[in-house]
Amino acid sequence: MSLGRGTALKLTSPAMLGIWQDLADRFFGLLTPQDTHRPRLHVTIQNKVSPQEAKALQAKLTPTIEPRAFRFAGLSLHIYRNGPWEHVRTYPFRGR
Repeated sequence: MSLGRGTALKLTSPAMLGIWQDLADRFFGLLTPQDTHRPRLHVTIQNKVSPQEAKALQAKLTPTIEPRAFRFAGLSLHIYRNGPWEHVRTYPFRGR
């Protein structure tokens, strides 16, 4: 998946998007415009490189990437206070 100036693995998870929707509904009016848009779930592999470098890595990886099942272990809460993100707490999922 292209990030413009980076590369990512695209994830598909209707359940995770459902969790996002529930959170967005509960925090209505408090989210930034960026956080009100449906997310593109992904794992970043490469960031802040030239578009040419990103495209080169995507071309190299595309033939080697195979879809596979995965599970999210939980959610982590972070806060940004004009510096690096600070970890607040992790909420593990229970059950399966």
